[in-house]
Amino acid sequence: MSVHVVAFGNERGGFSEDNQQSSLIWTYLGRSALISETESSLLLNSANHVGNPVFTKYQACVFGNVRLVVHDCPFWDIFDSDWYTSQNLIGGADIIVIKYSVNDKSSFQEVKDSYVPMIKRALNHCSIPVIISAVGARKSEVPCTCPLCTSDRGSCVTASEGIQLAKELGATYLELHSLSDFYIGKYFGGVLEYFMIQSLNQKSSEKMKKRKSHKCHGVKPPQLEQPEKLPILKGEASHYNSDLHNLLICCQCVDVIFYSEDLKEVIEAHKIVLCSVSHVFMLLFNVKSPADIQDSSIIRTAQTLFAVNSEAVFPVFNRGSPCGPPVRVIVKDSFFCFCLSDILHFIYSELQSVESLTYHFDPEYPQGADFLKMLEGAFQWELLEEDIKKKLKDPGEVELVLEKVKCILKTPGKVNSSKTCRSHQTSRPLQLCDTSLRLFFNTNVLADVIFQIQGDTVPAHRAVLVARCEVMAAMFNGSYIEANSFLVPVYGVSKDTFLSFLEYLYTDSCCPASILQAMSLLICAEMYQISRLQHICELYIITQLQSMPSRELVSTSLSIVSLLRKAKFHNSDCLSTWLLHFIATNYLIFSQKPEFQDLSAEERNFVEMHRWPSSMYLKQLADYRNYINSQKCHCIVM
Repeated sequence: MSVHVVAFGNERGGFSEDNQQSSLIWTYLGRSALISETESSLLLNSANHVGNPVFTKYQACVFGNVRLVVHDCPFWDIFDSDWYTSQNLIGGADIIVIKYSVNDKSSFQEVKDSYVPMIKRALNHCSIPVIISAVGARKSEVPCTCPLCTSDRGSCVTASEGIQLAKELGATYLELHSLSDFYIGKYFGGVLEYFMIQSLNQKSSEKMKKRKSHKCHGVKPPQLEQPEKLPILKGEASHYNSDLHNLLICCQCVDVIFYSEDLKEVIEAHKIVLCSVSHVFMLLFNVKSPADIQDSSIIRTAQTLFAVNSEAVFPVFNRGSPCGPPVRVIVKDSFFCFCLSDILHFIYSELQSVESLTYHFDPEYPQGADFLKMLEGAFQWELLEEDIKKKLKDPGEVELVLEKVKCILKTPGKVNSSKTCRSHQTSRPLQLCDTSLRLFFNTNVLADVIFQIQGDTVPAHRAVLVARCEVMAAMFNGSYIEANSFLVPVYGVSKDTFLSFLEYLYTDSCCPASILQAMSLLICAEMYQISRLQHICELYIITQLQSMPSRELVSTSLSIVSLLRKAKFHNSDCLSTWLLHFIATNYLIFSQKPEFQDLSAEERNFVEMHRWPSSMYLKQLADYRNYINSQKCHCIVM
């Protein structure tokens, strides 16, 4: 293996000597510890330089057994006199060195303008490392600034000019102030030897690739194609807030009516929703006692802002009317009463966002989804401010109403001063009451319906059920027996599954404990036509199956074909299609299970068509193995 170096330029103007021993290349070859067996020969060009060598050719050994060939061309006019030779030199070079004297600016300028563009064009289609060496100590580091003296101005090549030339060629720039052991052996020699090693590595790599490409096999191993991508299931956006907002608009299952002080009806509402966001309403509707809250500002707000008609606080339960008469609440503040409709619309339409807002300084910022909900709630708060300002022209009245809203929604025990309550003036989020509908899930507090299931009872709230489930809305508001019943039986579903279903209605989230429970919850969601819950269960099943390693798929008692049957029966088309692809992708595992025989003819054809690995690949693999085994029977030498 060999390395070819081509050097262009005359650097001898940088030193007083004018012989071969003063050249950069000769000095390096003579002093480097890695170089041995150096030989040189002068090649003449009879047409233009009689007696002057066009270039000197050096041959030596480097790194022990690597042949180093160097062509040193001191005259640039080789590009003019012998273009063919110059092109062959550049084309066969592994490394190019361009050298010049820092005290010969006219020659440097000629090289830069005339010959460097030629080298640049020659290197256009190849990546050969280039080293630019500025040789010598500048005679005048600081030119005379006298306006009458021009003797030394522009006589030296500056470092910036050399660096600019290196940038144009994509080269490495070196300044060699002398031909000492440091500059030649360690500085120039270190860079040159680095590029030699890179060139040898590249040649070795190309040689290995060439050997591999020429290696011939009787039978090539088959290429296993990638399995088909499984179908992607898209989730459904939440409509939790819109469901609750529609509950306020449609006035279904109303159990609270607000009145002005002159007993004019203002708006109808629902205790369960109001209590889920405010301790004031919990205190008002006897969900909590003053001893439970222990916050004088909340107790004072409930007493000064509202008054409950004592005759309707505890209505006598009537079997014919399970909900009972609504509670009548009188709003004592006329300005607050005037804006109450906008305030309730704010609470209902952004219940989840309201739960994420805060109204006191908190050292921790919310993260992720909570942060987004906080931003959404802040935006709704600004809309509420605008709506109140439209109704109340006096800024003082607007501020008083907003302060009352903040006091209603505040967290017990938190300071709620005028400075810290303004969400639009603070750079940190502010916190509301930390309650939610989850607090009332599976509790008898404010419950107005009891489900009987598997010999047990589950309390619930009609307002939440009607808002979140159209089937239950029709059941409780139509001419069905459940509309006037306090006890409602549930069939065809287990208690745990029904509790998970109710938890989703209350919280807009669910977390099944297993694939089978997720499938049961999917069936329940299909029964009550909750499509988003179906999609959540589908995604859970898919995620769990995808995370199963192959060994677990082999040993599991879970029947994928049974899941497929249930998905098809309950109109879960996305899941059933995905399960078919899943069986086809894991064909070698499922084809060995007894349940595989339960697939219908249509399903079997689909699986065979999309199976991985394909039958063609398995046949090619068998042929290749037979070939390899047959080759082992023959003597390698013979």
